[in-house]
Amino acid sequence: MHRGPFTRWPRAADAVLAMALLVLTVSITDGPGDTLQLRRAGDVPVWVLLLFAVASGALYWRRHAPVVVLAAVLAAWALTLGSGFADLGAQALVAVYGLGRYGTADRWGHVGVDAALVVLVLDGVTADLPFGEVAFGAVVFFAVWYAGRRLRLRSERGLRQLREKREETDRIVTEERARIARELHDVVAHRVSLMTVQAGAAKTVAESDPAAAVRAMTAVEEAGRQALDELRHLLGVLRPTSVPDAMQPQPGLAELDPLVEQTRRAGLDVSLTTQGALTGLPARVELSAYRIVQESLTNVVKHAGPGARTCVRLTNDGSCLLVEVTDDGSGSTVLPGAGHGILGMRERALLLGGSLDVGPGADGGFGVRARLPLDRVAP
Repeated sequence: MHRGPFTRWPRAADAVLAMALLVLTVSITDGPGDTLQLRRAGDVPVWVLLLFAVASGALYWRRHAPVVVLAAVLAAWALTLGSGFADLGAQALVAVYGLGRYGTADRWGHVGVDAALVVLVLDGVTADLPFGEVAFGAVVFFAVWYAGRRLRLRSERGLRQLREKREETDRIVTEERARIARELHDVVAHRVSLMTVQAGAAKTVAESDPAAAVRAMTAVEEAGRQALDELRHLLGVLRPTSVPDAMQPQPGLAELDPLVEQTRRAGLDVSLTTQGALTGLPARVELSAYRIVQESLTNVVKHAGPGARTCVRLTNDGSCLLVEVTDDGSGSTVLPGAGHGILGMRERALLLGGSLDVGPGADGGFGVRARLPLDRVAP
């Protein structure tokens, strides 16, 4: 869009406008028969020149104090009525436009326009102007104020939309960062926890049972490869130049059996039971359920340790998917935790409109119970 001088150099343009109107007001006046004629500055009384200078100079501040500027212009114009030098109509027109364009309260806008119309009518009466000419002037004054007001409202609406767009962008970025953080935590914490447990087991039995140590390190290698695959997939999603067809699908309930089997190889006694249909569920529900089970098993590995008996139950009652992961606490604590996993699981459940309950079991151990609604999520 082309930017004019009043947009590119507003202060300089307003100064030039004020000076130009002062010169034109002093040097040009109405002549006989609706004509214009030149006059010398010496023909204008000093007090009138001062009023012309005040009214014209005030326009320099029309952007910052439009109400005060209009009041000064109208006062100067009113003082010249009946003197034969009431030639401040152009300054009043610019001031009225400035009130509509830069004023912040419509109440003052209406008051200012009404005051300008009053002075305009008084000027017509004292100068004995035809009624049609006065009425036309009133229409022009109102139209100029209204045009300025419409431009102000459009500018404010554009700024408001830009601000809302930025806020929406910030919200989306924040949510995406939280989602990426959850995915990274779920991927890294589970795999690395398994790798740490298996590496510790290999170190323990390396001298007494080399074959078991080799199996443990093989499990470490497998967990590491899977972690790298999932990290590559997640990084591929983040790259704007990535090819969508090359992306692997997000894990779902069909991958629970391999997840449970991998956890068993880490030394946990895990059982998986299901009730109801677990196919055809919304992808977001399947991903959240998988990640909740994955994180829960990771916590069992970290805090209960090998030997803990763990039960994973998934129940589809038609309206929601219930996910339960409980352990008997029979193992021993092997790794510390920062608590981010439970926070991530709760966020996943809440984003679906569900809930998450965690805490010690009645007979010892620990339990995670998530309720994921199915009727609030699009497939």
